[in-house]
Amino acid sequence: MLSKKTKYGIKALTFIARQEKGIKVQIATISERENISHKFLESILLTLRKAGVLGAKKGKGGGYYLLKEAEDIKMTEVIRTLEGPIAMVPCVSLNFYEKCDDCPDEDACSVHKLMIQVRDNTLNVLRNTTLADLV
Repeated sequence: MLSKKTKYGIKALTFIARQEKGIKVQIATISERENISHKFLESILLTLRKAGVLGAKKGKGGGYYLLKEAEDIKMTEVIRTLEGPIAMVPCVSLNFYEKCDDCPDEDACSVHKLMIQVRDNTLNVLRNTTLADLV
């Protein structure tokens, strides 16, 4: 299940992407319009800034803005930044692989086989969806 952090992060990014190019958006504006706790949103936007998705300017006329074009921000990047692994179990994760403690043979594991299909289909959707597609 998608966490509130990721859901709100996508909503905030979409809100920022809808703005006229060059416009910086303050946290309070996003918080009010998208009905997201100011403090929680601050943490989410900081994570996205540290990951290189957003830039921020302090002071008068400041706020958050996209560092890349919306067409260049894939949902895989956003999900992995905010949520972590896309795979539902660690033994099928491409970036965060871990062997399952309770599984002696991944090749014979029915859960492993199913989760590879789920991962691949999920990745197909997320890789082919950009922030621009959501605006």
